[in-house]
Amino acid sequence: MDSEETKRPIGIFDSGMGGLTVLRECVKIMGNEDYIFYGDSFNAPYGIKSTEQVYRLSKKIVQLFLKKNVKAIVIACNTATSASASRLRKEYPELPIIGLEPALKPAVLHKKNSTVLVMATPLTLKEKKFENLMNRFEDQAKIIKLPAPDLVEFVERGEIDTPELKKYLRSILNPYLGNIDAVVLGCTHFPFAKRAIQQIVGNDVYVVDGGAGAARELRRLLEDKNECRKENRIGKIEFLNSNPDPQEIELSKKLFELD
Repeated sequence: MDSEETKRPIGIFDSGMGGLTVLRECVKIMGNEDYIFYGDSFNAPYGIKSTEQVYRLSKKIVQLFLKKNVKAIVIACNTATSASASRLRKEYPELPIIGLEPALKPAVLHKKNSTVLVMATPLTLKEKKFENLMNRFEDQAKIIKLPAPDLVEFVERGEIDTPELKKYLRSILNPYLGNIDAVVLGCTHFPFAKRAIQQIVGNDVYVVDGGAGAARELRRLLEDKNECRKENRIGKIEFLNSNPDPQEIELSKKLFELD
């Protein structure tokens, strides 16, 4: 029988819809847990804001989650992780806070001496956190940074397979076609466009994101605290959004359920 502590929900947030890809991964391996997903669509995109702005927005969401008695928080946004995760962990030391980082390690290890393209928001790519990550692997692969801020906007509009999306992707990916071995989707919005990206770069190119790794880390931290639900049940998901338009919630549910 689960205790009242283990029955508490898990909070997951993003600047908009992108974090739904991380929520999916969490549900895959911990489907008996309850979740609250918060999309900050009103303030999206985060990737073009300052570090301090993103930190303040993230802290506001954490405070909302604490009022809802969550037992852990996943920052399902690479930009928000870079800008706020370390500060928030210091401010809330008892609360497991899991962040995202571009899946550079699996991309580099996939093939020796490869060329890896990292697609992310401008803020993620210029943050010290990403620079440190690049430094760890720069002697094992050629790493190329590719800012793709407009891709966030396509996903926020629910455009994940339109001709306009593919035209945009081709415009930024064309210079690298035939010369890359892997593409890292360094923003949680980007996996929604993974199928289109794979079609453009070709099936021989390894396309990877960090959602599954974040889900595994969440489970590990909850196991360490003995706070995983053990009851055999189907968990509930509550969708929240900073945009007062009710269509934002409906779009969240629709995107979450997409195959």
